Amino acid sequence: MTPLSRFEQFSALFPNEKLFRWKQLSHAFFDPVVKNWQGVTVLPKPMREELAKQIPWVSYRDSKVFSSANEDTYKAILTLADKKQVETVLMANKRDQWTICVSSQVGCAMKCAFCATGKMGLIRSLSADEIMDQYRFWRAFLNEGAIGESRLQGARISNVVFMGMGEPLANYEAVKTTLKTWLSNTDLGPTHITVSTVGVLPILEKLLSDPEWPAVRMAISLHSADPKTRHELVPSSHDLFIPQLKKWAKKYLKNLGNRRHHLTFEYVMLQNVNDTDHHAETLTNLVRSLGQIKVNLIPYNFTDSEFQRSADDRIERFKTFLETHGVDVMVRRTMGDDIAAACGQLITKEGSGRV
Repeated sequence: MTPLSRFEQFSALFPNEKLFRWKQLSHAFFDPVVKNWQGVTVLPKPMREELAKQIPWVSYRDSKVFSSANEDTYKAILTLADKKQVETVLMANKRDQWTICVSSQVGCAMKCAFCATGKMGLIRSLSADEIMDQYRFWRAFLNEGAIGESRLQGARISNVVFMGMGEPLANYEAVKTTLKTWLSNTDLGPTHITVSTVGVLPILEKLLSDPEWPAVRMAISLHSADPKTRHELVPSSHDLFIPQLKKWAKKYLKNLGNRRHHLTFEYVMLQNVNDTDHHAETLTNLVRSLGQIKVNLIPYNFTDSEFQRSADDRIERFKTFLETHGVDVMVRRTMGDDIAAACGQLITKEGSGRV
């Protein structure tokens, strides 16, 4: 049985309260100064006392934080009410602010061949409260100075990416609720949130016609534009995936595409698997047929699999080929691999970084 959300619990406790009370409370959840129910001073004291008795302030019971050696990446393992664990990551970005990587599920059913999370299988989806509280965790972490480091105190979270554990579109309603809540109660704008998906085509189609789906950025974990290679890497893929993705992408870009709202293709670089000249040409042809696509080349992060990271010169050759043919491409900087916090490494396994 799915536990009641905070909103459902609040409504059950106070069935006659007007909706504005919940809106006040929802906003207070994201106020970094408010640390518990007693701090929500816009609510009457008796209400605060009852809420403190009945509803936990956050959806996780415990947390452990690990820091990378150069202190530009932090990973948290959050223990949830049912003792399941989920990982979330805080990363410094180029604007001297911070990006958080959030998880949408415990484990993942997609079984991507190179991904540590996929080896867990799907344990369960997260509730909207459990997803949105990953932002709240890092907001509190930064507001409190992050282990006494004054350089972090009060620093801003400027971006959120759904690139942690799980497939966000397989948890559609909870992710949508989370997005709407963040956009209503934080200073995040829709183009500063990216939802990364392996490409669940029926759900991708659904969001195009869903008026409640926020206009956040979307990223497709492509990894190969060659159908055979992609199926080897992403078992959920199929022979018609690329042409169907192409049709969807054209509709998406027609509806939402603009200078700030492009579509991203993510591409993990695997030695002698998807980094050949053939794969560069196939990817180029796909991107050029669509327009308004940005390609992120991701150096593979070791996950105890048979794959090897493409050599730097091969990544550069691949990148140069795409650039020469007019593709907007960048190589993503690896962060947090020393604490198993980099792309593809999240598996609720404690890293070796210092606490």
